[in-house]
Amino acid sequence: MEQIVRADIAAFGAGRTDMANAMIEESGIRIRPDRNRGRSAGINPSGRFEPVTRHVFDDGWNSIEELPPFKTEVQVEKPRTIITRNTSPDISFDRSINPYRGCEHGCVYCFARPTHSFMGLSPGLDFEAKLFAKPDAAKLLDRELSKEGYQPRTIAIGTNTDPYQPVERQWRIMREILEVLEARGHPVGIVTKSALVVRDIDILSRMAERGLAKVALSVTTLDRALARTMEPRASTPTKRLEAIRQLADAGIPASVMVAPIVPGLTDPEIERILDSARAAGALEAGYVMLRLPLEVAPIFKDWLLRHYPDRYRHVMSLVRSMRGGKDYDSEWGKRMKGGGPYAWQIGRRFEIAAKRLGLNLQRRVLRTDLFVPAPKQNEQLMLL
Repeated sequence: MEQIVRADIAAFGAGRTDMANAMIEESGIRIRPDRNRGRSAGINPSGRFEPVTRHVFDDGWNSIEELPPFKTEVQVEKPRTIITRNTSPDISFDRSINPYRGCEHGCVYCFARPTHSFMGLSPGLDFEAKLFAKPDAAKLLDRELSKEGYQPRTIAIGTNTDPYQPVERQWRIMREILEVLEARGHPVGIVTKSALVVRDIDILSRMAERGLAKVALSVTTLDRALARTMEPRASTPTKRLEAIRQLADAGIPASVMVAPIVPGLTDPEIERILDSARAAGALEAGYVMLRLPLEVAPIFKDWLLRHYPDRYRHVMSLVRSMRGGKDYDSEWGKRMKGGGPYAWQIGRRFEIAAKRLGLNLQRRVLRTDLFVPAPKQNEQLMLL
């Protein structure tokens, strides 16, 4: 977005974040605070595939005052398949499930935001407020697991959008998916920022007892004020740590993801987060550096200018020091951890803290030998 690019130049060139904020305000792309209350994105730019862009300006009819706040809307999506495959060399899984498209947690840094452009929607506020649910996910999953020749490997859930975001309380899609996986003896690894995961402790504990489940809670910061602005509708850091405790007490392998680490903002908390998670019962830990692909970069920059203008230059300088001078570098092997002296330092700090706390001494590998394949055709006929 040209307006954010110009504001970024002003913030660095003239060293004036107040000037940068004024430029964005005058451009008409920033949404009024009363309209996006409880959301992190302050802009709602058109997707990169759209032929037009939209700007807010007063046409003299005072219609701006009548615009309502953004409310969460959920549409039903009916995909033909539910298991997504990938061959990425720097990812530990080759298949995943996304029960929802878009995420009400509204994490400003979410790397999944650009996927909303494929729906003709904005990666900004639309990503947080216009969601898509897949109520047939469990049926589709059972059908795909029944295909002849299916080879089980751990299915990752929560790698794109959070399966336990607030709308899951109503739709319960994730619970239905777990019921299918338990019945089939299929391994699953879950990543979430929501304490709602404890609702399914009954299923997860039974699966964990058979070596079929593990859960990771993502903890970005322990600062509630920062979390409230950066990931407004996710569970508070305290509740996430309590979720780790409850999972561990139920015998479910629990881990913590310090993700993402935001340079110059959350990096001082690495050791404290690991210490708190270990005390809660986490046995494994991992981290991911801040990623700003495509439309995520302008959304994050606008948020940083609104909430932490005094840290803008420092944060973005550190980000670019890890990405070869750019906002983001998608190169395999570097996109998750970055490169350069700062990224190296973060890696060593994490390793030293994890070793001191006894984390990652043993990686839990889930079982695949308990998978129950679909009955063969002649076996089904014998039941008649």
